[in-house]
Amino acid sequence: MWAVGLVAVALVVIYYSHLIMKWKNPKIDGVLPPGSMGWPLIGETLQFIAPGRSLDLHPFVKKRMQKYGPIFKTSLVGRPIIVSTDNEINKYIFQHEGTLVELWYLDSFAKFFALEGETRESLLPKIEDLIHTNLSKWATQGPVDIKQVISVMVFNFTATKIFGYDAENSKEKLSDNYTRMMNNFISLPLNIPGTSFHQCMQDREKMLKMLKDTLMERLNDPSKRRGDFLDQAIDDMETEKFLTVDFIPQLLFGILFASFESISTILTLTFKFLSENTRVVEELAAEHDAIVRKRENPNSRLTWEEYKSMTFTQLVVNETLRISNIPPGLFRKALKDFQVKGYTVPAGWAVMLATPAAQLNPETFKDPVTFNPWRWKDLDQVTISKNFMPFGGGTRQCAGAEYSKLVLSTFLHILVTRFRFTKVKGGDVSRTPIISFGDGIHIKFTAKN
Repeated sequence: MWAVGLVAVALVVIYYSHLIMKWKNPKIDGVLPPGSMGWPLIGETLQFIAPGRSLDLHPFVKKRMQKYGPIFKTSLVGRPIIVSTDNEINKYIFQHEGTLVELWYLDSFAKFFALEGETRESLLPKIEDLIHTNLSKWATQGPVDIKQVISVMVFNFTATKIFGYDAENSKEKLSDNYTRMMNNFISLPLNIPGTSFHQCMQDREKMLKMLKDTLMERLNDPSKRRGDFLDQAIDDMETEKFLTVDFIPQLLFGILFASFESISTILTLTFKFLSENTRVVEELAAEHDAIVRKRENPNSRLTWEEYKSMTFTQLVVNETLRISNIPPGLFRKALKDFQVKGYTVPAGWAVMLATPAAQLNPETFKDPVTFNPWRWKDLDQVTISKNFMPFGGGTRQCAGAEYSKLVLSTFLHILVTRFRFTKVKGGDVSRTPIISFGDGIHIKFTAKN
């Protein structure tokens, strides 16, 4: 009896050992990059979500670059991935979106900012009003958690533009949903009741259901249409076959998620940098005070020409974007097997283009995690184009790039000309692998007389 049991155990061990070996050494036509696939199902997810204690390149990528080189294989949440920190490879892949790798709906942001009659220039006064209204409100309060209040501001504005969300009169504060999702997003991916990841998935499904209900309501009743992004997506359903009733809610969710996290994180990081660099604040104030002095009416609106004249502000924005690197990389999916520098990228595998590696490369940017806007005065356009890709690369950069720069520049203009601010507490930053701010950064605002 014992012999039979031992044989059974041995067979089970051999079977699962075979599965693990097969997982760690997948068979393909060609040579995979070096690396480790971790364990079945979870891969190297635990290492990926382990926090890095600085703004430097996340340890997950940095350690593997040092061990395997600029391109390596791994697995996250059980999905095989090729990670590239090589500028040439990344550029090549960007240039072959739609042929070698899946072309996601990259025009979504372009369409979002190209509603009928809506340009970035026409958005400027709306953004100015939004920022001034919120800064004025925060100035009447005590210290605010800047990440939290900016997240709500950005979410409500974006949701209004996308599907007509009315934050003031809505029974449910959707920004709370997104905040909770973001807090649970980087967690062990165990979708079982009681886990953070399960809560994240529940919040996501709840949001997707609401978006789909809104879509179906407008499809069934044209009088409900508002001329916003959702309506434009509905109009495009006839010509863009991938725009289905199931995909459109996913698309809206993605735009909301991206804007909610990226702009709020960048602005929060800006406050950290400004509170630690008074010389930067002084030069910003000088630039923007000069803009106001040139106006016939000092209280008139910010113009497009004034925005384009903000030279030092653009250096501050670029430096913040360079260091922030909100996502750990840009994800694509291989449509077919293809070769890069002697390695095979198998069809169906995910590809992570780790562009932050270039932006934090000490050979290009001396003391890469030091905030130094003046460094941009000495960088030529070739160096910038090869090593600065906060919104993607190639000819199809994220169309939200200029929008993000517009929001950041407008925020800085109103901040330094009409308000004073003081950091009360906070400032700890880590990558998990997205940026997190510990107990937050708390800012006290006061209006200038």
